[in-house]
Amino acid sequence: MRPASLPAFDELTETQRGVVSRQQAIACGLTPDAIDWLITSGRWQSLRRGVYAAFTGEPTREAALWAALHRAGTGAVLSHQTAAELFKITDKQSSLVHVTIPTSRHVVGCDGMVVHRSARLAEARHPSLLPPRTRIDETVLDLVAQAATFDAAFATACAACQRRLTTPGRLAAAMKVRKKLRWRTQLVTALAEIESGVHSLLEYKYVLDVERPHGLPQAVRQARISSGGRTSFLDNLYDEYGLCVELDGKEAHPDDQRWQDIRRANAAAASGITTLRYGWSDIDRRPCWTASQVAAVLQTRGWQGTPRRCGAACRIP
Repeated sequence: MRPASLPAFDELTETQRGVVSRQQAIACGLTPDAIDWLITSGRWQSLRRGVYAAFTGEPTREAALWAALHRAGTGAVLSHQTAAELFKITDKQSSLVHVTIPTSRHVVGCDGMVVHRSARLAEARHPSLLPPRTRIDETVLDLVAQAATFDAAFATACAACQRRLTTPGRLAAAMKVRKKLRWRTQLVTALAEIESGVHSLLEYKYVLDVERPHGLPQAVRQARISSGGRTSFLDNLYDEYGLCVELDGKEAHPDDQRWQDIRRANAAAASGITTLRYGWSDIDRRPCWTASQVAAVLQTRGWQGTPRRCGAACRIP
C-alpha cells in the first residue's frame, strides 16, 4: 500500500514535518519490506537510525529536530540550547541538538546530539507545544545551571524576561521546585533587579557595582518621559535631580540603535534632564571612578549626600 493512501500516516507526517520513525510507519500499516523499498528507491531518505524523511530534498531544521527526538526515543523532549532556540530566548541556532530523556532510559550513538537525563521530566515538559520541548522557565533554568559564569546566567534570564517570554516571578517559582540549581543565591537577587526594570547585564552591574555600594540615591529604572509627542525610556533617571545615566553597552544598544539613543538623549535634554553616558569599561573596570562622577553631578543638582567608599581599594576620596 502506498503511504499516500494511509490517512493516519499522512496526518502523522504533516505534524512531524515529514519525519517518521520505523515503528510509527509500521503502526500506520506499512510493512517492513515497503519501508525498505521506499528507502532504496530514493522516495524516502534516512535521517537517523530508524528515522526517515518521507520526502526528497533537503530536510528543514524542524525535520532535523523531529528526527533527533525519534532517535532519542520514548519520552524525549528538546531542551537546553535547542529549546531556547525554539522559544527565541536566543537568536543563535544550536550546532548540537539538545534533548532530555527520563532517567530510567539510556541512549547512545547519537551523533550531533547532546542527551540529558532528568528525574522530573514530566513536570518540565511543555504540555502542548510541538515539537515536544521543556517549558520556557525550565529551559531558562537549564541554561542558568550550565552557565560557566554568573554573567552568562544573568544574561539568559534577563533576555527571556526582556523578550516577554517569562517573568521574574515565574522564574522564581520554577526555582523553588528545583532541589539543586547553580547560581541560585545570585539569581534570586538578580530577578528582583530585573523586576525593578533592569534590562541588561550592564544595567545590573551599574546597580551592583556603582550605585548601591557607593551610597548613591536609587534611580528609577526604565523611566518613561514624553517630548514632542514621542515616548522614551531612560535607563536610570534620578528624577529629583534631573540627571539620567544611560548605559551604552552593545548588548543593550547595538549599532543599529545609535540614532534611537541620540533621539532619547535629545528628548531628555528638552525636558531639562542632563545625561551621563557610560560604556562597559566604565562600569566593569572603573566603577568607583564612575560613581564619583555621578555623585559629583548629583551634588551640583542638589543632592545633599556624600558617596561612600565601597572598600579599602575604593578610589573615592
